[in-house]
Amino acid sequence: MTPASAPTVAVFGAGGYAGSLAARLLYEHPEFNLRHVTARTDVGRRIDELYPHHRVPIVLEEADIERHGDVDAAIVAYPHGAAAQFVAALRGRGVRVVDLSADFRLRDRATYEEWYLPHPEPQLLGGAVYGLPELYREQIASAELVANPGCYPTATILALAPLARAGLLTDVVVDAKSGVSGAGRAASDKTHFVTVDENVNAYGVPRHRHTPEIEQELTALGSAVRITFTPHLLPLDQGELVSCYATLSDPELTLDQLRELYGEAYAGEPFIELATDPPGVRAVRETNICRIAVFRDDRTGRVIVFSAIDNLWKGTASQALQNLNLMFGLPEGTGISR
Repeated sequence: MTPASAPTVAVFGAGGYAGSLAARLLYEHPEFNLRHVTARTDVGRRIDELYPHHRVPIVLEEADIERHGDVDAAIVAYPHGAAAQFVAALRGRGVRVVDLSADFRLRDRATYEEWYLPHPEPQLLGGAVYGLPELYREQIASAELVANPGCYPTATILALAPLARAGLLTDVVVDAKSGVSGAGRAASDKTHFVTVDENVNAYGVPRHRHTPEIEQELTALGSAVRITFTPHLLPLDQGELVSCYATLSDPELTLDQLRELYGEAYAGEPFIELATDPPGVRAVRETNICRIAVFRDDRTGRVIVFSAIDNLWKGTASQALQNLNLMFGLPEGTGISR
């Protein structure tokens, strides 16, 4: 039973795939009190009508900052551009926020506006913490605003972080593949069953908007590198695999040395699994785990790193809960099954 003194939380945008999963995790959470769930469509319907498998018998309401801003924390699951002003209103009321949009992920305003649109609330950029706990655990713990990473950047950055931190990356090509839930609930021709079934398509070529987010974090770790990033849509509902092909400044590193580097980097990380075989998406489905495997191509000298996550879990909703746990001083795995 949730304690009476538990921090209260609202999920804004709980009608979508990520927001509804966040609501489910909070509804089942032993230390948070899920007080409000809102949606921009489907107002008046219960979450368990839209998504019976989540078993959340709470009615979706139309968002009202005066009624729904009376909480300790919020997860905002709005698209980029639509999230920023709502986040600003919540912060004005002292609510701690985990934002699932891209609006606060990029630290540089000019970069955001080059890849997205004019920033609605640029004054908040400096105070936002990038929400990848494996890299920013201490900063997240004291943050008032956390920018939850994109699903592709989560898998890619975790795959490459040990190499970037060692200053080894000189060139990277990322081949990324995701299930159709990554495109969100709103159906389009590109995500329609008839289009994706028995098919694979690349998209966002040659400029996908997650590129600067990945480059920002690799640079912050110590490798200022420009990447080639190409995502593909798979005929899966959820799941994500990235294959990274990296040229290193030290091409003589052996496979044993590389695996030692990764072992040291992720020792004690509760949601990182290091594998010796290439991972598949089924191995991490409905978990907060990122499963990584590193290889060396002796013929070319390149390093190949595979990283698999569930795009709705570690790529979005369960990582948001991991961040929220840290922000409130809870063990970061609380309420996350695995």
